[in-house]
Amino acid sequence: MGYSINISSGDLVIQATLNDTHIVAKLEKILPITTTANTWGDEIYFTIPLEEILENPQEVVEEGDLGDWPPRHAFCIFFGVTPASCGAEIRAASAVTVIGKVLGAARRFKEIQAGDVITAELARP
Repeated sequence: MGYSINISSGDLVIQATLNDTHIVAKLEKILPITTTANTWGDEIYFTIPLEEILENPQEVVEEGDLGDWPPRHAFCIFFGVTPASCGAEIRAASAVTVIGKVLGAARRFKEIQAGDVITAELARP
């Protein structure tokens, strides 16, 4: 079974669900994480203390996908085109494991800027 999480920065709180994967089982144990957001086009990413290998790797993802990016030990939030995109596709810098999905309008992440404090935590029922 997957988990529900909240991703927040300032007054912005966005809910997401995490898939039932090996990576998510480990991620759930280290949440909450509060750190600094990095941006790359319409992607936010931040370092997480996990060293994982890819599960079902993919480079092209969908709007609202959450990814684990092993080369930078990063949690990624995709909400639009990136510098690696061709046309309107959403492309990661290199392969990621899709670990979840934003609920609702992922474009709201556009409000978060590089350097903003961001928190990912399990949602409380």
